Amino acid sequence: MSNRFTIQLPKLGESIHSATVVQWMKKVGDSVALDEALLEVSTDKVNSEIPSPVAGVLEEILAEVNQEVEVGQALAIVRTGATPTLADEPKREIVKPDQEEAASASDLLSPAVLNLLRQENIPLTALDKIKGTGGGGRITRKDVEAYKETLQQSSTLSSDATVSRVKITGLRKQIADNMMRAYTEIPHAALITDIDVTALLQEISKLKKQGLKITITPFVIKAMAKAIVDYPLLNASVEDDHMVIKHAVNVGVAVGIEHGVIVPVVRHAERKTLSQIAEDVALLATRAREGQLQNEDVKEGTITLTNFGMTGIRSGLPIIRYPECAILGIGAIIKKPVVIEDEIVIRSIIEMTVSFDHRLLDGIYGCGFVSKVKELLENPPLLLEGLNAS
Repeated sequence: MSNRFTIQLPKLGESIHSATVVQWMKKVGDSVALDEALLEVSTDKVNSEIPSPVAGVLEEILAEVNQEVEVGQALAIVRTGATPTLADEPKREIVKPDQEEAASASDLLSPAVLNLLRQENIPLTALDKIKGTGGGGRITRKDVEAYKETLQQSSTLSSDATVSRVKITGLRKQIADNMMRAYTEIPHAALITDIDVTALLQEISKLKKQGLKITITPFVIKAMAKAIVDYPLLNASVEDDHMVIKHAVNVGVAVGIEHGVIVPVVRHAERKTLSQIAEDVALLATRAREGQLQNEDVKEGTITLTNFGMTGIRSGLPIIRYPECAILGIGAIIKKPVVIEDEIVIRSIIEMTVSFDHRLLDGIYGCGFVSKVKELLENPPLLLEGLNAS
């Protein structure tokens, strides 16, 4: 006896209400094991594989690739208590002599990548045209998707075309929707100040000579966490007519990836030393660029840091990540002449911007937070307590 089980999009995290179908790992008629990955979906935070909560045969697909679905919406129907018939078995392909080299290369591919290649009708002979970004040069699903997008863009152009039209989908669509919601629902205000990081750079140089791999980013995260102790409204959000003040300082760090930006979270930054924060930042950035982030890595952020100075940009006005209350941006380090005690000296300066939700705090309160972060960064010994603690 068999039953039909409807699989729905589960809740993927705080403030996530929808996701976009990236790919199906099974096709109609395929057998599905309990907890086997059924499809992949994308949010503005991370890509996630959705496992099947039951074993059976995939009877019907209800959400197409690139379709946006809401949490709780039906994705597929699995027939339980049934086994696939011979008609359901996938046909075996005959490998021709000129395909042998490509077929041997497929041994290095994951089942998910091979499945995507079949779905998109991309032959194994095209593998040499796909640049692998995984470990050891392995081809990942994102590499195949990028290759497919390149083919689609090429097909939309003619020799005399002056424009091309590419549908906004996947991660880019999720980012666009989230940014639009943040910008229209949150009344933004911004404060900007210069910070003298000359002493901080000298401290970083000393720590690197001692073998600690560290950049300016962990110092900024630590300064943000310490400043929030005195200015907790920067770590709040709005829910209906309530102000929700978070006690854990979970700092999201914007990381640029091939098709956009993703924001993994350094959790409980208020409890961690600089070395612990530095380790977290390095690990999360590596996972983000290799497409290895898990849902836990991007959940429950309370305030965000974006370092556009890494690209040489001096200043910017970042948009707050919904539903957070504030985002801090730092620009490139610039050598500037500065007057100190009536003498002109050359100092290393960064421009720092804080965008905040004007519903929750006023400008004078925001100025206090900015001034506190500035004080801490200009006096790095205030951030070094317990540096080597584990």
